Amino acid sequence: MRTIACLSLSGGQGKTTAALLLGRTLALNSSKVLVIDADPQANLTFYLGHQVAPDEPTLLEVMQREVDAVHGIYPLRYANLFLIPADNALNKVQDYLATSGMGAVVLRRRLEPVVNLFEYCIIDSPPQRTQICLSVVGAADFILIPVEASTKGVNSLLRSLELVEELRDIGAFSGQVLGVLPFRDRWFGRSQAKESRDAIEAMRQMAGDIPVLPSILESEQYKRAIRQGQTLSEMGLADLQYPFEKIIAQLDARR
Repeated sequence: MRTIACLSLSGGQGKTTAALLLGRTLALNSSKVLVIDADPQANLTFYLGHQVAPDEPTLLEVMQREVDAVHGIYPLRYANLFLIPADNALNKVQDYLATSGMGAVVLRRRLEPVVNLFEYCIIDSPPQRTQICLSVVGAADFILIPVEASTKGVNSLLRSLELVEELRDIGAFSGQVLGVLPFRDRWFGRSQAKESRDAIEAMRQMAGDIPVLPSILESEQYKRAIRQGQTLSEMGLADLQYPFEKIIAQLDARR
């Protein structure tokens, strides 16, 4: 199982959009995919149409080792796609991770029993530097950093890269940064907005050898795809689907 964490240390950077549409694309390509909602806001759980029942194990119970990971996994209405859900109770795991002495590796350890059940695992990380976020990075083989094509996005990229390097330095992360994914890249006809152009150029300079991937454009079609439970290709929008095909190509190149 190859684990990809969608990480960005600000809200509204496109993490959930990237996690959901990448997971759906991989599943549509016949890969068996586990998606994990590690954000207490639980937007990924909501957008995937899963409602957490009162007695239903979630990521909280999996991370606290109250249930094995396999008992926290639920099939979705999409073929090949499975979910470990979250709800706002996930915040309770912060103290557990902080006092465990091994918080950054907890999630990786909890997922070990299911690594042979899936080809890919995609994790939607919280948008803050929390114990949950550290554990998500520690579980990842690859980091995908979605960031808005704006000054706020550039700042989020800087802080996200700093976090990855800190965890790499202490041995909690040994994977690769798969790429930077610009989000809400604004165009007016054939002309790119200056703010988007300047932000993406700053991302390239900051990223160094890390690829800056094709942008997710500012388009209502992404929201429509999420609402309708479709990929962009299923909607006949191959041009908007291209960033996710490029991400998959990056994964294939790193086999």
